[in-house]
Amino acid sequence: MHTGSIMQFSQNWLYSWVNPQLPAEQLAHLLTMAGLEVEETSLAAPAFSGVVIAEVKTVTKHPDADRLNITQIDAGTGELIQIVCGAPNVQPGIKVPCALPGAILPGNFKIKPTKMRGQISNGMLCSAKELGLPDEVNGLLILPADAPVGNNIRDYLELDDYLLTLKITPNRADCLSIKGIAREVGALTQTVLNPIEITPNQPTTEACQPVSINAPEDCGRFLSRVVRGVNSHAATPAWLKQRLERSGLRSINALVDIGNYVMLELGQPLHMFDADKITGKLIVRRAQEGETLACLNEKTVTLNSNTLVVADEKQVLSIAGLMGGAASSVTTDTQNVVIESAWFTPDIIAGKARQYGFGSDSSFRFERGVDFNLQQEAIERATTLIKQICGGDIGTITEATGILPTTKQVKVRTARVAKVLGVTIAAADINIILQHLGLNPQTCEDGFIVTAPSFRFDIEIEADLIEEIGRVYGYENIPDDHTNGKLNMVALPETQKPLFSIYHQLANCGYQEVVSYAFVEEAWERDLADNTSPIRLQNPIASQLSVMRSTLFGGLIEILHNNLNRKQNRVRLFEVARVFDKQDEKYTQTKKIAGLAYGSVLPEQWAVTTRNVDFYDVKNDVAGLLSAHTVDYRTAQHPALHPGRTAEIIIDNKVIGVIGELHPRWTQKYDLPQSPILFELDLSAVLTQARITYQPVSKFQPVRRDLAFIVSEQTTAEQLINTLATVKHPAIQEISIFDVYRGKGIAENTKSLAIKIILQSTEQTLTDEEVEEIMKKFIDIGGTIGAQLRT
Repeated sequence: MHTGSIMQFSQNWLYSWVNPQLPAEQLAHLLTMAGLEVEETSLAAPAFSGVVIAEVKTVTKHPDADRLNITQIDAGTGELIQIVCGAPNVQPGIKVPCALPGAILPGNFKIKPTKMRGQISNGMLCSAKELGLPDEVNGLLILPADAPVGNNIRDYLELDDYLLTLKITPNRADCLSIKGIAREVGALTQTVLNPIEITPNQPTTEACQPVSINAPEDCGRFLSRVVRGVNSHAATPAWLKQRLERSGLRSINALVDIGNYVMLELGQPLHMFDADKITGKLIVRRAQEGETLACLNEKTVTLNSNTLVVADEKQVLSIAGLMGGAASSVTTDTQNVVIESAWFTPDIIAGKARQYGFGSDSSFRFERGVDFNLQQEAIERATTLIKQICGGDIGTITEATGILPTTKQVKVRTARVAKVLGVTIAAADINIILQHLGLNPQTCEDGFIVTAPSFRFDIEIEADLIEEIGRVYGYENIPDDHTNGKLNMVALPETQKPLFSIYHQLANCGYQEVVSYAFVEEAWERDLADNTSPIRLQNPIASQLSVMRSTLFGGLIEILHNNLNRKQNRVRLFEVARVFDKQDEKYTQTKKIAGLAYGSVLPEQWAVTTRNVDFYDVKNDVAGLLSAHTVDYRTAQHPALHPGRTAEIIIDNKVIGVIGELHPRWTQKYDLPQSPILFELDLSAVLTQARITYQPVSKFQPVRRDLAFIVSEQTTAEQLINTLATVKHPAIQEISIFDVYRGKGIAENTKSLAIKIILQSTEQTLTDEEVEEIMKKFIDIGGTIGAQLRT
């Protein structure tokens, strides 16, 4: 069986519990429509015909071939048949499959009479592989001694059985067994359930295995039973081995097979210890930090204190619910066994498979929730099978208890069922549905009260019961009436842009949208956000995706790297997503928009000289996003970006983002040929815009004046522009720098900044006196920061 989210089982095995007499395809449809998705349906063996059970009567060496034998076989035809066989395990007295002339084997292989090195061969003795069956033996498939000669092998081995693979949702752990699926099919088809009869085994010895639970909140019940004098060499019966194989489990030895069989049949994982390898009593406790255990899968693990173990007075014997230890395992030398049947809290088992790097069918069940009243039934069933197959003297059951879950009472109202499902279901029908599901409803004034059974951890509220009623009643039986109604599309405020307008704007600039994981590598947070205390995931989906991102840069750089590996050398990316932060244990999530540009500024062409994208190209794209605002840019430091090529983006004196070139250190670490340009903005700022205002277009000519200021090298263009902008006059339309000069005629450590000033009135033509007055104000205000008019 896979330790993923699937359960494979045999239709014949299921139908021994409940038989609705449905073909496999109809059964699969029924289960799928009821919420138990059937992922695959397949025959237990590929199609073949003409193969019967035969007994080998005589075996003689082929006179002309060392590896061939001439056999005389009885196939129930009334006379012996000669067949030449090359199998190494052929011998007189065995019973094997025999393909007679006219038989068709898998792969459309037709059997005809033939001569092999001069000797007539009227058929073929078959191996398991030749019949498309699991192949464990090098040679012929040897059948039990009581196999009836002449019978069709498909009938004898039940090869027309179907295997169904269920995809089980996490809330339906009760369907991880034949018992649970049978209960489900019985409810869906109103068919009588015929469970196996489990009777208590009377002890024949006083041997017992003492148990104590030191972690009662982790282990609610632990049962043990000693069986002495077992025959560990006993062969697993063919019927049991067949059912295991058709459930995806291979046979190991009789004792282990019995434990696996009971788990598949009832849903209760068991564990078998060699009683002679246990010192004193069994102790269920938390592991001590640093304890080690050599597991059955040949891995040695170092245990943490968050792990529940079963130990004796000397050492750890197993990781509870996950994996047994090699030191106490049953082998072919085992004479006395201890059966463990326990209930562990799902929370203590959950996540341990990922923590230790391996899982098991037991842990898969325990972490989803096992019936906490099943342990006695399972240990009695296992005892009966051990007695039948391996013999031995049965000891008494020892039981230790911890804290068990409390059962919940849930009420379901018939009127509420009708309202939620949209169809009226009679109270009597609801009662029958709940009864068949094993929920034992009690009638009350307006519906039913259900005490959630121990095998249904997911029954907590009324809606859970309505869901059960709906799926058993049949979703396809609910009329598909269409809801009629009018939905009003609420207009966006005038001060907010539509989100998709931003998408389209960036797409028009050549950017492509990406979606990356919110879970990132811790190194990204440390490198790109200087975040040494990121938000950690308790249960990461992969070891490297262990923290929540506080910046979108990591995902963009990874996607850039993937594109470069695929020879895409011009890349434009953007992402709109949440980032996560915590301050004093208070968690916040903010939507950001981030972009990345790499490679040439334009696609390769003949009309322009190729050059790489730079800070100002991306700044122009950002300016387009923020065109509704007055934006300032200020030199800044950012852990991800080049210290001399980075700017904060400011609106209304508030930093709303950053733009810059990736720091050379990270360019080298992340194996990039050159540094991309990145930006990240608060999405709320990008989407916000001022109300639209209207003003007339001036009929009067604009006036341009140019001023050249001498300033020190330490004075930035931004400082000069911001200073000049403090001059307020309705005629001022534009103040911008159009030239920078250093050199002859300019003192050392100074520069000349040429400023263009556009003046225009909407009411009149400006006079020279008005213009000169404004220019004087510009010159005077420039002087406050040491800017002198160039002569």
